[in-house]
Amino acid sequence: MTNSVSSRYHLIAKMKFAVILTVGILLLELVGGILTHSLALLSDAGHVFADVFALGLSWVALVLSGLPSNQRKTYGYFRAEVLAAVTNGATLFLVALWIFYEAIGRIMSPEPVKSLEMFFIALVGLVVNLIVLLKLKGATQQSLNIKSAFLHVLGDMLSSVGVIAGGIIMLVTGFYIVDPIISILIGLIILRGAFGVIRECSDILLEGVPRNIKLSEVEKILKQVTGVVDIHDLHVWSISSAHPALSAHVVVEEQTTHSTKEILDEIQAQVKERFNIEHLTIQFECLCCGMQKVECILSERRG
Repeated sequence: MTNSVSSRYHLIAKMKFAVILTVGILLLELVGGILTHSLALLSDAGHVFADVFALGLSWVALVLSGLPSNQRKTYGYFRAEVLAAVTNGATLFLVALWIFYEAIGRIMSPEPVKSLEMFFIALVGLVVNLIVLLKLKGATQQSLNIKSAFLHVLGDMLSSVGVIAGGIIMLVTGFYIVDPIISILIGLIILRGAFGVIRECSDILLEGVPRNIKLSEVEKILKQVTGVVDIHDLHVWSISSAHPALSAHVVVEEQTTHSTKEILDEIQAQVKERFNIEHLTIQFECLCCGMQKVECILSERRG
């Protein structure tokens, strides 16, 4: 079993663990919110529902991403994770809108809340969220899909902190208007996470240059390779968050002492080391032909 396959199975196991724990939080906060009459707790339950949906989608996307490429899906199913992340971001927006709607009604007409019960239920939710976050933390750099799920859980953890704080304030002061105010703060946290995920997904779907890569730096590195005269039609994009790709036309000298294979090997080594790009397609052109004429040499390498 290769390291990549082993890593993917490890991520799937983490996601399964996270889904089971998060379903437990959802049931606890849903029942608790109804019994305590706390909008903040119900808002948090709504956020947890989005978490369950997000984690479930992430779990499915991880399984799909391991399927092999075929005649119809030549890149395989890597972008299943992007579709899952977009869906997760959209659900976050809907949850936030529902919270704002309910909170405005409660601000206009505050209702009594069983603050002590609310406090302990939120405390249990906080502990479980911390466990899930620790489980997923190391995987956020490997996948945008995992990152979106992580942000869901992080937002829910912050929500639990807000609910706990609200419970304490209401226990001490009896100001029940604190409950919808905390709900609005939770909604704002959710919106912020949703915006970040959707923006990153949009960059991938529009085949934009990954945020951690500067196109000018890539061009500079390629031009420093021995035997390379010029670079044009340079493109860098992402197949998925963990799979950046590159294509370019590389102009070489007519009498270069380096073979195109040596140049290609050096290009591949440089972009792998500096930008973690393994999938690249390079088309060579001989300087004597001119950049607008038929290419002298065509060479490809796919990672």
